[in-house]
Amino acid sequence: MEETKKDEKIRILYVDDEENNLQAFRATFRRDYKIFIAISGEEGRKILEQEDIEIIITDQRMPEETGVEFLESIIPHYPSPIRVLLTGYTDIQAVIDAINKGQVYHYLTKPWEEDYLRTVIKNAYEVFSLRRENERLTQALIKANEQLEFLLRQNLLS
Repeated sequence: MEETKKDEKIRILYVDDEENNLQAFRATFRRDYKIFIAISGEEGRKILEQEDIEIIITDQRMPEETGVEFLESIIPHYPSPIRVLLTGYTDIQAVIDAINKGQVYHYLTKPWEEDYLRTVIKNAYEVFSLRRENERLTQALIKANEQLEFLLRQNLLS
């Protein structure tokens, strides 16, 4: 199974419209993860264009678009990152939308608890790695199948 290289950290994009939340997140997790921060969904999309992100954590309530709207908008172009929604409000409709529209792996309430968030990140990365390995194995199986079919056709023709 492909593991993150020892010197490579898990790459996390954190999107929040509150600058102090962004800085607190970066300060808390920068030693353990490669952190990218964005103050808006638009800025988040620019980072996704340039970086291979494995986990996206986004605030739900932002002025231009909600976290769910942001996550839903990036799925066609960036389906692989595991998505986590963070909010200071318990809004059951946001939870439902997050799961159905944003394909959210986990829903957290603010203020986040550091150890619990670390566990969520660890588990999210395991899911990311398993999905990536599954894709790799599927491609290898397709290739092996094509080779077998070719050999079978060769034997039938001779």
